[in-house]
Amino acid sequence: MLFPLPAVYLPPSEHHPLLQLPHGRYMDGGDVGGASAKGGGGASVCVYEDIDTRKINSSFLRDHNYATEADIISTVEFNATGELLATGDKGGRVVVFQREQESKNQPHRRGEYNVYSTFQSHEPEFDYLKSLEIEEKINKIRWLPQQNAAYFLLSTNDKTVKLWKISERDKRPEGYNLKDDDGRIRDPATITTLRVPVLRPMDLMVEATARRVYSNAHTYHINSISVNSDYETFMSTDDLRINLWNLEITNKSFNIVDIKPANMEELTEVITAAEFHPNQCNTFVYSSSKGSIRLCDMRASALCDNHSKFFEEPEDPSNRSFFSEIISSISDVKFSHNGRYLMTRDYLTVKVWDLNMESKPLETYQVHDYLRSKLCSLYENDCIFDKFECVWNGSDSVIMTGSYNNFFRMFDRNTKRDVTLEASRENSKPRAILKPRKVCVGGKRRKDEISVDSLDFSKKILHTAWHPSENIIAVAATNNLYIFQDKVN
Repeated sequence: MLFPLPAVYLPPSEHHPLLQLPHGRYMDGGDVGGASAKGGGGASVCVYEDIDTRKINSSFLRDHNYATEADIISTVEFNATGELLATGDKGGRVVVFQREQESKNQPHRRGEYNVYSTFQSHEPEFDYLKSLEIEEKINKIRWLPQQNAAYFLLSTNDKTVKLWKISERDKRPEGYNLKDDDGRIRDPATITTLRVPVLRPMDLMVEATARRVYSNAHTYHINSISVNSDYETFMSTDDLRINLWNLEITNKSFNIVDIKPANMEELTEVITAAEFHPNQCNTFVYSSSKGSIRLCDMRASALCDNHSKFFEEPEDPSNRSFFSEIISSISDVKFSHNGRYLMTRDYLTVKVWDLNMESKPLETYQVHDYLRSKLCSLYENDCIFDKFECVWNGSDSVIMTGSYNNFFRMFDRNTKRDVTLEASRENSKPRAILKPRKVCVGGKRRKDEISVDSLDFSKKILHTAWHPSENIIAVAATNNLYIFQDKVN
């Protein structure tokens, strides 16, 4: 059974089909539960080893027969060191996993991630002025660089961004003068001596507290957030506007992009994603539903409606069809770590762009071209509107993105080799080998191939993440989180 996301309801003057495109259908789910105490709860992680021939370290999640729509993972993100991995789900929860420290007795356990902290980031709300229900679903998570013992991350739903602090506490104060040990206030008249409070050891607790709430700045649904390289500002992006925030100021933001036309009937495209340059704090890009990417420079003007560079691949007239505009819509855009390249994901392909060449992409990789003949049925079941993400590896030499049937694809930019792998429970036995998969388009099907007609479109890999410096990847398959790691000898 499919569960559609709620439609976007806007006032009549702003009722436009482009702002009501479905964001995909989902089924299945599972509880990514865990305790707030370090190491507590059932770790919802499956650790695989070896990018080419993977082995499985441990098994995964609870029985997904008990799953609900709220358990579906909606975003995955490593922090800057890769020691922490955060996931958000459609129930508004954030689960943070921490990497196991290396043990001399069990060196292979170094790659395993266990539940570190779990907290409710967002709650469902209702906008009474617009009669609009605001989902608690976590759309994006972005980590801030670690400055002290605590960790900070930004999480957002459709309307509100929150800054969370995650910290450890292993001591508690005792010996108060004005209150008893059980917390009750003492009568000052009964206090005859003064005590010096002391810190007593306690079981390690991991606390998550909301330090900032950035709200009331978006009329439309937030689809992405990005932290600037100056680590003082970040931007939040919705369908028609991009806002710039200072991390310390919650009641004011600056609108830096606004593509909303005076007459909403003239609206022809929406913003689908945006990201800051990794080391130039004045530069950012945003992509559109028409398949174009605009690079903007905030030094040029306060309102960056006029772009500095425009990246778009001319369409081949011979390939023009009813679905052309839909499948050309960009669902994700990512700068490479060195800042030289851009990667974009549309429905069928991943493209790599050189910032110095606007006319055409440097590289184009076919993700699932065998679906081109099935676009009509994919349109009817709304799968054609699915928003797939893409990620770079730490050296920008390999890119990864998701597909259907719980498949995900990897492309080596140097050797031009690619591989299709599957994240599923069926091949999640301990120390098992994860073999490459192949899709048969027509003709005689080999034993190890799967027919394109047998693909399960309700199982999809939309969200992925790559460790910033090692070959460790995280793949979200509906309610399941799988972690793959290079083979340990």
